[in-house]
Amino acid sequence: MSDESKTIAAVLLGIAGITDFLDGYVARHFNQVTEFGKVIDPVADRVLVGGSLVVALISHSIPLTIGIIIIIREVLMSGTTVTLALLKAKRIDVIWFGKAGTFVLMVAIPLMILTSYSTASHPASAVMFFNKTGMALAVVGIVMSYTATIMYIPIALKAYRTR
Repeated sequence: MSDESKTIAAVLLGIAGITDFLDGYVARHFNQVTEFGKVIDPVADRVLVGGSLVVALISHSIPLTIGIIIIIREVLMSGTTVTLALLKAKRIDVIWFGKAGTFVLMVAIPLMILTSYSTASHPASAVMFFNKTGMALAVVGIVMSYTATIMYIPIALKAYRTR
């Protein structure tokens, strides 16, 4: 993957993450939350994070271990959501902590893609600083996402019991 392609991918992923955040904020702020939005937004988040992971892993922009840790959580959450739906359990609302973790990952992954190379116009020290910032944000996002996953366990059990 060329440096130009990485830049375009990082910028597009960053814009997608920002618009996802703004969409949710506007919907809540203006009381425009819909049942469809409650269902499709988490799906869109999984697609966005998953797609950005694929780009980041193919371009060797993030460590494989970070990618695998994130993928495991995404598959676990998606599988649980599908399983609960198949069991006709009550739909679970997204919790703020999980949303925040996803947002942090949506910042971290494009940042790591964008800084996975150095050019004459981008000093190596600045690239290294922002790459390390992206890595730190990825760790924070992972911790937040897994914490949210644990927080979902009693909610999922209650949804299953009250189906």
